[in-house]
Amino acid sequence: MLYDITAVIAYDYQTPAGAGRNLARLMPATVPGEQRLVAGTLCADPVPDERIQRTDFFGNAMVEMSFREATRATSFRVQARVERTSEPPGLDLSPPMQRLPDEIAAVHSLAPEAPHHFLGPSPRVRLRDEMTEYACDHLAPGMTALAAVEAIGRALHRDMRFDAAATTVDTDPAEAFAKRHGVCQDFTHVMIACLRGVGIPAGYVSGYLRTLPPPGQERLAGADAMHAWVRAWVGRETGWIAFDPTNDAMVGADHIRVAVGRDYDDVAPLRGVLRTGGGQTSSQKVDVVPLEGAVSGQPSG
Repeated sequence: MLYDITAVIAYDYQTPAGAGRNLARLMPATVPGEQRLVAGTLCADPVPDERIQRTDFFGNAMVEMSFREATRATSFRVQARVERTSEPPGLDLSPPMQRLPDEIAAVHSLAPEAPHHFLGPSPRVRLRDEMTEYACDHLAPGMTALAAVEAIGRALHRDMRFDAAATTVDTDPAEAFAKRHGVCQDFTHVMIACLRGVGIPAGYVSGYLRTLPPPGQERLAGADAMHAWVRAWVGRETGWIAFDPTNDAMVGADHIRVAVGRDYDDVAPLRGVLRTGGGQTSSQKVDVVPLEGAVSGQPSG
């Protein structure tokens, strides 16, 4: 499946802001066997005075931009064409949960893809007894690691409510779990904490999600979304798999990966500092337009 993706993130400042520096992780990634970035551009308005492209520890492409002149607005625009493939589900070759620790220990590497980076606490995710107990309640004797990921993800989808107004980007996962509501970031952080609590290495994926309009309605421009989902390491044979707890689904052709990390802190689409004396507002518009074929379903952002 080929997709054309356009994403615009804009900021308006109450008073002119200057001396700003931003770090952007917005460009779709190339993932061998899953996804290929055919072409892409990232533009900023105003044009930055300095621009540096680099790669972080986890292999995510980043663009660092600095602005010296004062401005009342800044926008970042990504345009990309991506080829996305989706393989049908295969056999579950992951080990039983009781054997997973041995398989983790057998990985003698600290490379970015090594599961050891994704087992303990990270800046946004702490191991909490209540989330570990919740995860344990959904494990069955002899369950494989892959089956455990699916069982915990589906339980969270059932027990948590998607609510776009319930949380902010800084909401602690423990708070979202206690109230049982949130957005995709909250679903993802909570599931990561649950999986790590029972010994499954788990990380955060940011990307773009193609959504479909309700039956009988036209697609609205800008109505797609930046999204987040979970990746989990389920043994040496299978490696990393991805699950979307917000939509109760294994990740498929509608999910376009941008960056991976331990939690949101590692993959934030935009972060930075600026000198200003007032508040700011932000807006986001995303279009994920397929160029061939169609996929049914109605995912949530």
